[in-house]
Formats: sequence, structure tokens, C-alpha cells
Amino acid sequence: MTAVMEQPVGSSVRAEPGGSWAAVFALALFETRRLLTRLPVITAFLGYVGWTVWRTGKAWGDFPALHDADRDTQAAPMLVGLAVLLCVNHAALRSRRHGTEQHFAVLVLQPWRRTVAHALSAVAAALLVAVCVAVQFGREALRPGAIGQGSVGELVVGPLTVLLFGLFGLLLAGLVRSALVGPLLVVVFLFLFLFFSGMSDDGSRWLLPVVAEATSNTLPSDLMGRPAAWHALYLTGLALCLGLLAVLVAGNRKPLVLAGVAGAVAMTLVGGVAQAGGDSPELNRARERATVDPEQVQSCVRRDGSTYCAFPEWGPRVDDWAGVVDRVRSLAGGSAHQQDVVVRQRVEARYGLSGDGALMPLERPHEVTVGTQWGGNRVPEFSAAVAGVLVAGNEKASTSMCDGRMVTVMWLALGWKSDPMAALRRVRLDDSVTGSAFVLQPTDGLYMTDAQTEVLRELLRRPRAEVTARVKAHWAELTAPKVTAARAAGLLGVKAPEGDDKCLD
Repeated sequence: MTAVMEQPVGSSVRAEPGGSWAAVFALALFETRRLLTRLPVITAFLGYVGWTVWRTGKAWGDFPALHDADRDTQAAPMLVGLAVLLCVNHAALRSRRHGTEQHFAVLVLQPWRRTVAHALSAVAAALLVAVCVAVQFGREALRPGAIGQGSVGELVVGPLTVLLFGLFGLLLAGLVRSALVGPLLVVVFLFLFLFFSGMSDDGSRWLLPVVAEATSNTLPSDLMGRPAAWHALYLTGLALCLGLLAVLVAGNRKPLVLAGVAGAVAMTLVGGVAQAGGDSPELNRARERATVDPEQVQSCVRRDGSTYCAFPEWGPRVDDWAGVVDRVRSLAGGSAHQQDVVVRQRVEARYGLSGDGALMPLERPHEVTVGTQWGGNRVPEFSAAVAGVLVAGNEKASTSMCDGRMVTVMWLALGWKSDPMAALRRVRLDDSVTGSAFVLQPTDGLYMTDAQTEVLRELLRRPRAEVTARVKAHWAELTAPKVTAARAAGLLGVKAPEGDDKCLD
């Protein structure tokens, strides 16, 4: 007698709530580990970190404006984003390349859940970039003399770009089952980025993940006019849209996913439309006022008799400016030794960050222009402006100076520096210490003849106390109009120059 025992199918299988999601997270951890150890991603991260470290050491100014430093975190992560796009796309197509797609049909983990796991690996890469961005910006924020404050909307652009690229590669794997599409898409994107980034139309350029500015112009943060928050909303909505579409394509067509796609599209449209609105009339008026009548929006303080007027964010910079003014005056003679000056911070803000208009010299007596950047070359440039005003009386007169007074001006500007010859090289347009050259300053530059350069070079080689005593003893003659470089050399006890002393017209 044979007994046939029947057992209900599946009685030995117990469904545990959340078990599928536990498998999703386990797969996401596996895919994250594989993604971050792929050669393109490792190479991209090394390039990203190396470029960031190298560029930080090459900064123009030693004292950063944090509302510029936040934008410096955006471009380099695109390299990581392209590598993540390529590798996420490659990983999502792994089973098809290896011919194992049919084996996944027997697993409890549905295709859309595997897609979610790949999406989470892209999120992990974006979070790693966020850590790098935080370190990069934090280093700038902790530097002595940093001013202003960064924008969260600007800081999240780098991580969102990586996430956006990774999810786009994932969606592409669901739409086009070919491993060749990823590399081709990287090339196409690079071409499109180079094409659109060169366009001046504000509306179209904000459709790109990263919106760079044409110049390194630094403006007060309230005059920048960058819709950073709207752009971050646009990128967030676009990334969510791509991720949810990838899940939709993979087979999950539940109402919740469809509603999520609709919400992400709405978020993208709101951010995209708002960011393309352009500059408001109020912003344009504020820029005009800051450019033409900066005294209306500035605060002024006095240091040792001189007045220093700055935009609100640059208040901590006053002590640095005052230190330069005091050192320049300490080398001067006559009434210039005690001359009070007005240092006025000025910007050309009417064209926004994309503009780079020159500042016209001031005609008001003993008023000196200082810019919004500081450190590096900006220090001897400001020093030259102060010296020119002490000798000529105002900026307009100093920029039209064309005689031996330039020897005195440049001695005052550089004689107090610890390495005056290096400062001379940095303040001249052609980075030279011989021959004729233009001298940079915040407004129109000065011009040095070959003969004036010879005399100055000899002065900078001599003991500072000796030259300072001669400058003060012969101040009236050294600052008299029409004095020649040869006459200045004689008064200062150096040999007559052999070079040409003819100024440009």
C-alpha cells in the first residue's frame, strides 16, 4: 500500500515583510563596492582630488571670498560624474553581456528592485563627492582672512551632477541594451557642454548642470544674481525624474512611482523656469548704485587718520589695507609722510559676474581705489595705487604721470616689501624686471620706462634705510613734474641710467 502524502505548495517558504528590501540594500552595497573600485571611477576621483589640490595652491589671492569658493567646487566633479555614468550603465547591462539575464527570472528580486540597487550605488558616489566638496570648501572657510559666506545651492551642484549622470546612465541601460551607448554618450555630452557653455544667453546656459562664469570677477554676494537655489531644485528634480523613469522602465508601474515621476517633472519645470528668469529690475538698480555711488551702500572706518570704506562683507579686510597704507607712507617724505587718504572699495557690477569692466581712476584728492580681491599680486598693485596718489595727488594724475616721479612712486610701492624684486616682477604686466613695462593697479595702469626701471632696480638692491633717507631729504625735487630718471638717479645716489627714458604717448 502506497501512501501518497500531499503537501501544500510553498508551505515551507515563509514570506518575511521587508525581505525584498533587505536584498535590495545588500545588492546596493555590493554594487557600490564594485562601482567605487572600478578603474574609471578611481581614476576620476584621483584626477578630481589632484586637480583640486593643485588649483588651491595656484589661487590668485591668499584670502578667498567664500561666495566665489563655493562655485569652485562645481566643475571638477563632472569628471567623476562621467565615470559614474559609464560604470553604472556598464553594471546595469552586466547580466545581458554575460548571458545570465534568464537566470534572474527565478529570483525573488524583481528587475525594478535591481534597478533601485544600482541607483543607490550612484547615490553613494554622489555622497562621496559631497564629502570632498565639504572638505574643499571647509579648507577655504578656515583660511585666515576668508570673507563672505558660501551658498548651499552652489555647494550641492557637484554631488547632484554626479547623481544626475549616474541615474542617466542607469536609465539609458533600460532603454538601449548596448554597452557602446555609454562611451558614445560621454563624448556627446562633452561636445554639448563645450558648445552651450560658450553661449552668453543666460536662459539656455542654466540648463547645464554646471554654470561657469566668463571671468573671475568678485562681487558682493547680493549683487551676483545667480539663482543657485532654483538651479539646485532643477537638478534635484531632474535626477529624481531620471531615477524614477529608470524604475518605471524596469517594470514598476505602480501609482506611487507614476506620481513620483509627475512630481519630479513638476519640480524640474519649476526650477528650470525660475532659474531662467534673468536679473530683476531691483538687482540691476542695486548693481548700478554699487558701481556709480558705492558710498551709499558702504561702511567707513578710520585708522590713523585715514578713512577706509568697504562693502559690508569686506569689513575684516580694512586692517590689511591700513597696514599697506602705513608702510607706504613710512617711506615718503614731506607732507606725504603724514597725508591722510580715503581708501574706497569699488566694483564694476553693472554687467554681473560675466562682465569685467575696467574701473576709471578717481579725480578726488587723495582717494585710492581698492578692489574686492586681496592677496598675491593684488597687494603690490594696491601699494602702487597708494604711492601714486601720495606723489601725484589723485589717481587721475598718477595714471597720466610720464616722468622720473615714477621712480619715487615705485620705490614707495615696493621698498617696504621683504622681497621687493619679486614684488616688482609680479606687479608688472609682462612679469619682467628689465626694460619698459606697464604697472598694474586697481584702475588704469602706470608706465615705467627702461631708464626708470634701471634706477629702481638699483634702489631695491640697496639698504632700505639708506634709500629712505635720501628720498625724504630730496622729496620736493623727486616729486616735481618733469623730473627725469637721470636727475632722480643723481638725487638718490645711483649711477645714471643708460636705457631709454621716453614714455609712450
